[in-house]
Amino acid sequence: MTSFQDLGIAESLTAALAAKGIAAPTPIQEKAIPELLAGHDIIGQAPTGTGKTLAYLLPILMGLEASRREAQALILAPTYELAMQIAGEARQLNADASLGLKIQGLIGGANIARQIDKLKEKPQLIVGSAGRILELAHKGKLKLGGIRFLVLDEFDRLLDDQNAESTADVVKLLPAERQVAMVSATAPKKARDRASFLGSPVEIRVEQDAAGLAACEHYFVTVPFREKIERLRKLTRTLPIKRGLVFINKTFAAEQTLAKLRYEGLRVESLLGRDGKQARQSAIADFKKGTAQLLLSTDLAARGLDIPQIDYVINLDLPESAQVYQHRAGRTARAGATGAVITLIDLKEAYKLEQLERKLGIHFERLPRQKSPAGKTAKAVKKQPKSKPRPQHSH
Repeated sequence: MTSFQDLGIAESLTAALAAKGIAAPTPIQEKAIPELLAGHDIIGQAPTGTGKTLAYLLPILMGLEASRREAQALILAPTYELAMQIAGEARQLNADASLGLKIQGLIGGANIARQIDKLKEKPQLIVGSAGRILELAHKGKLKLGGIRFLVLDEFDRLLDDQNAESTADVVKLLPAERQVAMVSATAPKKARDRASFLGSPVEIRVEQDAAGLAACEHYFVTVPFREKIERLRKLTRTLPIKRGLVFINKTFAAEQTLAKLRYEGLRVESLLGRDGKQARQSAIADFKKGTAQLLLSTDLAARGLDIPQIDYVINLDLPESAQVYQHRAGRTARAGATGAVITLIDLKEAYKLEQLERKLGIHFERLPRQKSPAGKTAKAVKKQPKSKPRPQHSH
C-alpha cells in the first residue's frame, strides 16, 4: 500500500495526517501529489469527497518558505464556505506540522478592514474569492508579485459564465512563471477551453468508485409534483433521519420549500446562494451539530463542502444528469457507514430513473411504507439505533 511518504510528502506532514487518522492517500492524491511535487501543472477531476483538497494542499505547504514574508500561493474557490474550509484545513496542517507559515482567508462579506490588518502580517498562503482578492489588490493592500502556486478549486464553477471574467482578472495580476493546479468533480469543455493560462497540464481523472454507489440504498417515491414538499415532511416524520441533505434544483423553489417545512415545525436550515455568509455558516454549524435535521441545498451551494455523517440524501428534484446523481449520492454511506438516497419523482419522470439505472449500474427500489434503509420499521429503528462508524475526514 502506498503511503504519503512514498509520494514524497515530508515527515512532519505525514505525522500530522496520521494524528487525524489519515494513513493512506486516496487515488486522486496518489496521482496528483507526485506531479505537483515535480513542478507540473495539473487538471484533476475526481468525485466529491475523494480528497482533492489534500492532493494540492500538501505539495503547496511543502513548497512555501516561512522565511519569505510575502504571498507565495493563491487558492481561489467559488463559495465563501469552501474558501474558509480550505483555509481552516491549511491552518490545521500548518499548526500540527509546525511549519511556521501564515495563512489568510480573503472572502467577500467579511470585514475588509480586519482583512487589511491581517495582510500586514505578510501571509504566505492566501485562500479566497476572486472578487475580494481583486478589491484588495486594486487598493494596493494585497501584493501578488511573489505568487508561485495557483489553485482553482471547483474550476468548472470559477470558469463558468458568471465567474470566468473575475477569475481571469485575478490570473492577470499573477507572475507568468507559476505552477497551476485546477481541480473539480466535473470538467466541462467550456471551462477547459477558458483555462488558456495553462500550458500543457497533466490530466488526472479518477472515476466514481462503483463500490461507493453500491454502498448506499437507492429508493424512489412516486408523488405528484405539487405534493412533493408534503411527502418530504411525512418522510422526515417517519424515517429515523439524523442528518438529511435535501437537494433542490432552483434557489427560488428552495426558498418556498424552506418556508413551508419550517411552518410545519421541522428543524430545517438552508444553504442557498442568496443567503448571507453568516446565515450559511450558521446553517452548516447547526446541521453538523444535529440541531437541524434537514439541510436544504442546491448542487452549487453544496459544492466541495465536507459534511460528515449524512445518513440520508433526498432528491426533492431529480438531478440534471447521472453525474450529478453520483455526486449527491456520494454524500452518504461514507467510510463504511450506512446511508440511503431517496428520490421523489412525478409519474411523468419515471423514465428518467430507468436512464439513471442504466448509466450508473444501480437499482432503484420503491421505498416501502415506514421502512428505513436498515430494513426495519422506523419505530423499530428508533428503539434499536444502528451504530455507525465515524467517517474518516475525506480531504
